[in-house]
Amino acid sequence: MLLKKLQLKTVDYKLVLTMCFLLFFNSIISAQEIIKDTVVKKPVQIPSGQKLKVDGIIANVGDYIVLDSDIDKGYLEITAQGGSVKDITRCQMLGKLLEDKLYAHQAIQDSIIVSDAEVRSMMDDRLNYMVQQVGDINKVVAYYKKNSVEEFKTYFSDILKEQKLAQEMTKKIVDAVEITPEEVRNFFKKIPKEELPTFGAEMEVAQIVVEPKVSAEDKQKVKDRLNAIRKDVLEGSSFATKAVLYSQDPGSAPNGGYYKMTRKTPFVKEFKDVAFSLAEGEISEPFETSFGFHIIMVEKIKGQEVELRHILIAPTVSEDALKEAKERIANIRAKIVSKEISFADAARTESDEKETRANGGTLVNPNTQDTRFELTKMDPTLYSQVSNLKDDEVSQPLLNTDDKGKKTYKLITVTNRIDEHVADYAKDYTKIKELALKEKQITTISKWFDTKIKDTYIKIIGEYRDCNFVYNWLKK
Repeated sequence: MLLKKLQLKTVDYKLVLTMCFLLFFNSIISAQEIIKDTVVKKPVQIPSGQKLKVDGIIANVGDYIVLDSDIDKGYLEITAQGGSVKDITRCQMLGKLLEDKLYAHQAIQDSIIVSDAEVRSMMDDRLNYMVQQVGDINKVVAYYKKNSVEEFKTYFSDILKEQKLAQEMTKKIVDAVEITPEEVRNFFKKIPKEELPTFGAEMEVAQIVVEPKVSAEDKQKVKDRLNAIRKDVLEGSSFATKAVLYSQDPGSAPNGGYYKMTRKTPFVKEFKDVAFSLAEGEISEPFETSFGFHIIMVEKIKGQEVELRHILIAPTVSEDALKEAKERIANIRAKIVSKEISFADAARTESDEKETRANGGTLVNPNTQDTRFELTKMDPTLYSQVSNLKDDEVSQPLLNTDDKGKKTYKLITVTNRIDEHVADYAKDYTKIKELALKEKQITTISKWFDTKIKDTYIKIIGEYRDCNFVYNWLKK
């Protein structure tokens, strides 16, 4: 039965609450806020037969508190996201809240640090997303019943910090869990034959990518344009305005090219190297990354954090360059089809894609980190490109445009097909290992809770003491 729980059919509600509620719930639960006792006047959508409570503190976990209204906010948020709350009890909601509070409390005890810079970065990302959804930050403020943007930001920063602490604590626990081949074997052996999972049809795919060559002349045109913009800014023009008008970075152009970053921010190395080499107010010379050419202006340096603005302009790929790339990849295809060279060898010697070139063009599934793609979960674009290919057939040259507008040509082939089948230890070791690891992680987390609950000040008030929790929050 355990495997089925891990698969999909009858998942233990503890796992559901731990893994799923986080998506809806953590972003709205108050970390430290104490609200004076008031009667909730406007009912939220909660399970039938349950009544709203007079607000107040209902639980303590270390230095953290839980309010009765936090549970109602949880129902409201899930409903707003289109989810169903009819099978979620207030006790289950409270249990999930207590878990999050204990994670955050223990993170502090373990000296896990969440910097103000990280919180501000999370705040910027969340606010940008919220504003995109509703169109006006004042609507976001009203939704959370705050009186001003600043009051909302103060409130929300506490939430985000607690959420980040909980995430880091969870990661610390889970990352420490390792599993041996012997444990994987024993996990598989204990699954009754009639309960072995069925894995859907899969395929392995390889590709060869050819990038159109950008001429030195076209690169120089971009550098000249950026130098002209730089000169204008040095003479008094607004960098932010120039970024809005000319930058091709969709993530920052609407905000005047603004980014806030630390050394840990996942930007390409060349960008970070330049950003952290500049003084406040300094503007870089044009420099190149895989995205194009940039100039950066540093606005503020706060310890390890840099606030900057940048402008990105990518060289235009000429029609001649595209034509040349298409001819090149067509010639590669002709050699493969005529058996002059294998697809794998052609990928190693001809492909411009560094990530796949060394392993013969084989794609790695970003969700599972192995080479198999389950058809029902495959990216729709990739599926449309490979679904009609026969065994060993090589696609015609495909023009591909990524989300940044970069154009390439590629060839695709299916290197292996795996029909739907009952789990086989040898064939499906990677998937079985993943299931075994999940089981061990769940067991480890459960043991962690049992231990930490005993060592932490926890108090549950009123009728919630009658809840039948998964963990021993009442220390009975």
